[in-house]
Amino acid sequence: MRMKILSLVAAVLLVAACESTPEVSTTADGSAATSTTGIDSTGLGSQSGVSSQGLGAGDAVPGSQRDLEVNVGDRVFFDTDRSDLNAEARETVGRQAEWLRRYPNTRIVVEGHADERGTREYNLALAERRAVAVRNYMVALGIPAGRLSTTSFGKERPAVVGSNDAAYAQNRRAVTVVN
Repeated sequence: MRMKILSLVAAVLLVAACESTPEVSTTADGSAATSTTGIDSTGLGSQSGVSSQGLGAGDAVPGSQRDLEVNVGDRVFFDTDRSDLNAEARETVGRQAEWLRRYPNTRIVVEGHADERGTREYNLALAERRAVAVRNYMVALGIPAGRLSTTSFGKERPAVVGSNDAAYAQNRRAVTVVN
């Protein structure tokens, strides 16, 4: 009798073990789960339209600020205490001008910024010169001045908070913003 009970318990355990195996294999396989739930290994869903890399450059609405940021570049950087455009900055502003030609009804504001060193007044003036340098270069490239305006934030809106060279370099900038 004892042997029959042990055999019965072993059979129940065996069946229970066999039942759980297909669920595990289905989950581990992934393809069955993807086709029935629409959820891929990223958890984003196979039909969501969102890549596993997040929003890509192709997902920006044409003519939007995001489009400018991702596909063109919305900012240029300056050397310490300088407001002249270096070669890299001129290249970026050139791409911005091309982008503006594609969207002739778009107006922009060029925001000038400075790092935290220096007085408030000095940094406001320096940031204004940076914004004006970008605007003037765009005008030289054929963008009507009426579509462009400038503003200066001085050191009041740092992109990176910190008192080191890396933070200063990120904060000495001009940012082009779709208006």
